[in-house]
Amino acid sequence: MGGYAAGIVTLLAINCIAAMGVSLFTGFTGIFTLGHAGYMAVGAYAAAISIARLHMPWALAIVAGGILAMIVAYLIGLPTLKLVGDYYTIASLGLGEAIRLIIENWSSVTRGARGYPGIPGFTSMPVAVGFLVVMAIGMFFLINSNYGRAFKACRDDYIAASLLGFNTSRYRVFSLAISGFYCGVAGALLAGFMLFIQPVMFDMAKSTELVSTVVFGGLGSMSGCLLGTAILTLVTELFRPISQYRMLIYGLVLVMVMVLRPEGLMGTKELTVGYFKDILAWFSRAPAEKGEGCE
Repeated sequence: MGGYAAGIVTLLAINCIAAMGVSLFTGFTGIFTLGHAGYMAVGAYAAAISIARLHMPWALAIVAGGILAMIVAYLIGLPTLKLVGDYYTIASLGLGEAIRLIIENWSSVTRGARGYPGIPGFTSMPVAVGFLVVMAIGMFFLINSNYGRAFKACRDDYIAASLLGFNTSRYRVFSLAISGFYCGVAGALLAGFMLFIQPVMFDMAKSTELVSTVVFGGLGSMSGCLLGTAILTLVTELFRPISQYRMLIYGLVLVMVMVLRPEGLMGTKELTVGYFKDILAWFSRAPAEKGEGCE
């Protein structure tokens, strides 16, 4: 695979890991967030500093970046997840910007707005895809476990879930922590791919981009989240030659899907063998059978 194509696949894998984290928190736990770029920033800077200054092996540095982001998310979630609805969304926006500003002004450690150069290029395509496969398997096991069902109960009706005995506060904080870990790992991989990071790379626009891919793919569908991320990443790259119109086309794709299919590409369905069989069965039906009941 050529260098450019390998770079696109690598970037796609990184975006998918971050989107899975946001999907867990927003799509499966039902808490809308605009601050997850801050956790990516924590993971990116933690991995870069661990390698450049502490000479830590790159694989360990990636995991360390994810763990630090998870700890930060957990500590943030303890006081803030008592908020519900739009109140938490506003709080997450402020917290994401606060993380970025701390990194930007902590010049002695992060080099501030000048950015952090000289990061070794440890994020190759096999590394990024390998992390994606392992973390996607882990995520699908999680959402189909008892924890996943508890997250969905918190999303559907957290008051009813509380009355049924679920510790909704604990599950919401746990969901945010796991979500932060995924975004932290994605940030660490991004640092090893870009070789240079700046705080401005993790601003509110990045958080909005992550949320939009999750909504585009379908809230409550992890495979839809991955599919939506792939489509939007490829659309952005395919129209790079006409860069002045690239984001316009990106926005139009989002608007068209939201108008034509408000629940997202997959809604709450997952890409399974049975799902593909249903699609093939629908297309194989006779035209007269498809039109039953239309008269």
